[in-house]
This record gives sequence, structure tokens and C-alpha cells, in this order.
Amino acid sequence: MKIGIIGLGLIGGSLGLDLRLQGHQIMGISRQENVCKIALTKGVVTEASTEFKALAEAEIVIVCTPLGAIASTIKQLIPYISPETIITDVGSVKQPIVAECSQLWSNFIGGHPMAGTTESGIDAAVANLFAGAAYVFTPTAATKPENIAKLTAIALELQAVPHVCDAQIHDRAVSWISHLPVMVSASLIKACLTEEPDTLKLAQILASSGFRDTSRVGGGNAELGVMMAKYNQQELLRSLLQYRQNLDEIIALIQQENWQGLEQTLQITSAVRPKFLN
Repeated sequence: MKIGIIGLGLIGGSLGLDLRLQGHQIMGISRQENVCKIALTKGVVTEASTEFKALAEAEIVIVCTPLGAIASTIKQLIPYISPETIITDVGSVKQPIVAECSQLWSNFIGGHPMAGTTESGIDAAVANLFAGAAYVFTPTAATKPENIAKLTAIALELQAVPHVCDAQIHDRAVSWISHLPVMVSASLIKACLTEEPDTLKLAQILASSGFRDTSRVGGGNAELGVMMAKYNQQELLRSLLQYRQNLDEIIALIQQENWQGLEQTLQITSAVRPKFLN
């Protein structure tokens, strides 16, 4: 199958590596000529170009740009592709993207492979990034079933676990397990910086796996974090406010020296955590 990938960063590059191994012809598009050259050298793509016209024969196009550029990228792409071409994206927010892009292109299906690292760019691309990860697709009522089937087949080739759901439900779910953790993690790091210098220095020396795990997503790509908040504002605010309420409840338990109540809370969280882990 001829598959186009627009945006050859971590996600686009990793998709290219794995899909080439499955025998697909991968046509990569980047705004930067040097990125095209690196992608060819690394074996990420079969062909690479800075021009959308290179995707004229693509059967599927995967848009791997930042959230804010997805719709404008599709507008620029439309003149060069067949009416039968399926367009999907990899954005972490779906409802506003699907609402706009499905109006631009009838064969648009929102997508979100839930995998990544704190690294970015073509040099960060790795094979098997999506193995075992969820890959969500958010069709509309007008989406052709055969197009969903083609994309879920691609996800299975990546050894990912495909899920098909409503875009708004996706956004509410990821606000809890992806976008809220970024904000909480960033808040933790920022709060540590308010400590007096000697204590802060020792904390930085002593920080181990617990802090490393809790702070990881807050130390990631700042632009991506802003895009999460901008495009999923209502759902993120909803989860943040609920989180603040639960944090206030824990503060109250400690202030009241209600150790039994605190233990009950921690027992509940300990018991349910495995349900959130794949």
C-alpha cells in the first residue's frame, strides 16, 4: 500500500519505520530538506519530498503535524490527492479536529496512537514504538466502514491495539490519563522550585525513581502541553477541578490527623491503579 506521512518527527518517523517493515511504500513529506535526507538515510521512508504533490498516488495519508497545523495542512494537501484517499491524523485531541477536518475531507478519520517519548524530531524515531499501545480512531456517522477497517488493519500491523470511539468521549478520557498528568507533573516541578536553595539542591540530589516517574511528563515538550490545553480546554479544566477537589480532601485528612481516612483513600487508589495499566 502507498502511504503518505506528513511530518517526519518522532511519531511520523516511527510510523514510517514500522510500516516500511510491513512492506508498505512510504512517501514522507517535511518542510525541511535536511529532514527528508535524514529520513531517507534512516530508512524511515521510501521517498521524501517538501512538496505535497508527491502524495498524488497515496491511498492513505497520515498527518503528523502539531495540532494547530492539522486542518491547514489538509487544506494544502487536498488539490493533490484522489477523492478516495483516506486522511487521518495523530493528534492527542480529537473532537475539534474531527469537526473541522471531516468538513474539509469526507474520508477523514481522526486517529491517536497513544505512544511516544520525551524526545522529538526525526532523530528520535524508533521501531516498535506502537507495539502494545492503544491506537484510537474516532469516525463520524458518515465514515465508511471499509475505511475504518483499513486503518485498524494498519494499527494491527504496528502491533498496536485499535479502539474505535466517539471523539468527545476520547477527549474526556485522555484529559484524565494524559493531559491532566502533564499539568500535575509540571505543577510538581514548579512547586519544588519555590523551596529555599539549600533544600532544593538536596532534593535534586536525592530525587530517585518516584520523582522521576511522577515528573516525567511535566518535563516534556512545552508546545505539545499548550496544544493539549488549548484544544481540549473544557475537558482538561473539568478534570483539573475534580483533581483539585480530591487534593483538598487529602489535605483536610492530614490537617485533621485522620490517619484512618487517609489510609482508606490510599488503599482504594492502590487497589484500582492496576486497572489503568495496560
